[in-house]
Amino acid sequence: MYDKQSPPSDKVVWTGVAGDLALAVAKGTIGYVSGSKALIGDALYSGSDAAAKLAEILPLPWRTVRDQKNRAAQRNQESNKGPIIAILFSVLILMGGLQIAFSAIRDLTRGHLSAPEQTALVAVLISIVMKEAIFQYQYRYFKKKGDGSHAAYADNHRFSLYTSITVVIGISLAMAGGSLNWHPLLYMDPIAALLTGCLIIRKGFSLITASVYGKKLQELPSEEAANFIETVQRVHGVIRVEYLQALEQGSYVNLQVKISVNPRITVMEAQDISECARKLLQHRFVHVGEVHMDVVPYDPGYPYKSNHELVDNEIPTLLQ
Repeated sequence: MYDKQSPPSDKVVWTGVAGDLALAVAKGTIGYVSGSKALIGDALYSGSDAAAKLAEILPLPWRTVRDQKNRAAQRNQESNKGPIIAILFSVLILMGGLQIAFSAIRDLTRGHLSAPEQTALVAVLISIVMKEAIFQYQYRYFKKKGDGSHAAYADNHRFSLYTSITVVIGISLAMAGGSLNWHPLLYMDPIAALLTGCLIIRKGFSLITASVYGKKLQELPSEEAANFIETVQRVHGVIRVEYLQALEQGSYVNLQVKISVNPRITVMEAQDISECARKLLQHRFVHVGEVHMDVVPYDPGYPYKSNHELVDNEIPTLLQ
């Protein structure tokens, strides 16, 4: 079960990385040929999206171990290597954002501007459609998977969409200025490039901040934790899941689970049930990290009494 679910997830993630890289190369080439600094900035932002995703998934080739001790050691290895890779990509993203911002400021101060070609506008519109298609594919997959990753994809896609819309407005107004011979509108393309550079710098700064200080723990919504509850309830011996909290930390989800079992069983039997539930969660959901299990005796509550209580109680009751 563990091996069957891992490849599709990695395939979806790598599809997004390949799509961002392809868009970055295409927009960068067309932006250079058409003379649009804004489109070049949008290409750098797509490249920063790919770099940010690579920083999270590059440690994943070590995710092929099966026994629990090796898997725990692997998580520690990923946590040590992850920040180093993320910081390296963060520096590259910051340098790219500063470069496009300084280039836009230089064009604004010189004043020798020309309208970009129509291919720049066509390229950015096609890239928006392709980016949206890739996003919908990833968003629907991870939302169905129920691990909370779709929320992060939606947040990243929102700023990527802001960048592309800014570029569309800048290129359109610059082209209008060239057609109408209105020189002030030609400044809109480098202005859009400057805004795009600021967004790239923001992305690099947020990535390096998350790498240094770590990502905050985020509790998954109850509807997404329902998959974990359903899995635990399938374990033989679990009467009810009293409490389950799923906390997202990086690429893993840590679980706090409290289950109730038959009060007549031994402590060893209760521990076996708890261990079985923990292993089932970690093997079925590859993104689950640590699982803390608490076991309590099942209490139906007054006025209900279970049948086993009648053995030690001589007073009959009609509520059985």
